[in-house]
Amino acid sequence: MPSARRPEPGAAITAPPPLRVLKKYPNRRLYDTSASTYITLADVKQMVLDGVAFEVRDAKTGDDLTRSILLQIILEEETGGAPMFTATMLEQIIRFYGHAMQGMMGSYLEKNLQTFVEMQTRMAEQARGLYDPKAFTPEMWAQFMSGQAPMMQGLMGNYLEQSKNLFVQMQEQMQKQSGGLFPGFPAPPQK
Repeated sequence: MPSARRPEPGAAITAPPPLRVLKKYPNRRLYDTSASTYITLADVKQMVLDGVAFEVRDAKTGDDLTRSILLQIILEEETGGAPMFTATMLEQIIRFYGHAMQGMMGSYLEKNLQTFVEMQTRMAEQARGLYDPKAFTPEMWAQFMSGQAPMMQGLMGNYLEQSKNLFVQMQEQMQKQSGGLFPGFPAPPQK
């Protein structure tokens, strides 16, 4: 679920909005308990895009079905237009299920995606003045464009460095785990 944003300095601290509970019924319909109405997967997708915190519960058992609903939305997006995942990438992800690296790979992908989102946020903050036509001048545009190449290079460099560091951490964790499994074998040399 989306993380809470930090309040601006001096701003009043308010409680986060309550978690919206959606109930899934056996007839495959979703019921939004906050709005007292049935909703569609498209509505749930919009909630995700809007950063609304929610969970999906089975109406009979109370089991958490949030992940399965989110996966349904991804499946619809993948089949409905320009897919994000190639067949090769999906095959590689599937190969990690049941593998000793499954937990670490999930963590690696999540941290990598989080780093990418942070990079995207920084870019948006730097470009914020471009969207205000009253404040934007041709000189500002020229200045912005001249700073884009170094900024992008720096952001991509940071992204790649963080990705590399995450991978190195994953390798080190795997070596520690394998040392516990095979105590008689020497550990590979460290670089």
